[in-house]
Amino acid sequence: MTDVRIRDLVEADLPWMAQVERDIFANAAWSVALIREDWRYGTCRYRAVEVDGARAGYAVYGYDGDAFHLMNLAIVPDFRGRGLARALVEEFLEEAARHNAPDAWLEVAVDNEAALALYAALGFETVRTRRKYYQPGGIDALVMRKELRPYVPETPNA
Repeated sequence: MTDVRIRDLVEADLPWMAQVERDIFANAAWSVALIREDWRYGTCRYRAVEVDGARAGYAVYGYDGDAFHLMNLAIVPDFRGRGLARALVEEFLEEAARHNAPDAWLEVAVDNEAALALYAALGFETVRTRRKYYQPGGIDALVMRKELRPYVPETPNA
């Protein structure tokens, strides 16, 4: 049986995250300096997904008081196809609902078919296209939004 766990990234994880960024996103990767500065600033949540204790991916998201925004998501290639991205996005949506955010937002490259399928399956809808958003390749991004329902805490059965 596989043990999957989602946890907060700690400072010691940041060099690993930067390496995954370089491996997956190449020239568009966030630098370790940018990651460290943003992580220390504390307005975004940095989450890791682990499989049997091995770091397998991460998500970065934040809330600006208006809407939740998924800023970054990556799964290490050896761990893809196991539902880990879905687990991270579902957690992002659950946290957004707990904050009673009206919307959840993200951008995704128009050529990222796996991510587009996942986001559509989770109820995100395309709002607009941002031309040449991803640099240096000049790849267009789709801006996607999911309207959220107000959070209602579970009540124990009486």
